Amino acid sequence: MSQKLVDAMADLQEDVVLEEVQALKAGGTPAAEIIDALQRGMTVVGRRFEGQEYFLSELIMSAEIFNAVRPLLDFAAAGPSKHGTVVIGTIYQDVHDIGKNIVSTVLASHGVDVVDIGVDVPAQRFIDAIRTHKPRILGISCLLTTCFNNVRTCIAAIEAAGLRGGLTIVVGGGPVDEAAGRFMGADAVCKDAMAAVVLCTRA
Repeated sequence: MSQKLVDAMADLQEDVVLEEVQALKAGGTPAAEIIDALQRGMTVVGRRFEGQEYFLSELIMSAEIFNAVRPLLDFAAAGPSKHGTVVIGTIYQDVHDIGKNIVSTVLASHGVDVVDIGVDVPAQRFIDAIRTHKPRILGISCLLTTCFNNVRTCIAAIEAAGLRGGLTIVVGGGPVDEAAGRFMGADAVCKDAMAAVVLCTRA
């Protein structure tokens, strides 16, 4: 494993990350090893974020660096996801996607297989995605308080479809707190991307 790549990712040195990935790839290093080093670096980013050494801007930057590396590597060659599948989408009548996109990218950088089904997602599309991808976690993003009831209705529809068993439903978004999560019928609330990482990578 390349400690140089781990450190560069942790220190948000995009040029060094890209150069080291290219060098490792040219030298025949398997994609799985390169991805593992990147994910170790992202773990350090997460610790620094939790310790308030890094803030949201640094977290976004780390996701952007990881996204810049993705085209250089065959992520399929890294093998199956370490942490299973997460389906994520923004509830219907809400088209906000920045937070959802950050969470999706940071989760992917930590070895989670993320299926992002977009914004303004109706309950039936969530249900279809659960049936198709069989995730262990469903993430519903909601940035509008006027859509809280939509999330509640969506979760009720998922339960009525017989898909709640074995599925953890997580909600998140700026105005979503624990009380809102209980109202919606969710299993957990994640206030930021690193909270989502902790939940989704839990053994």
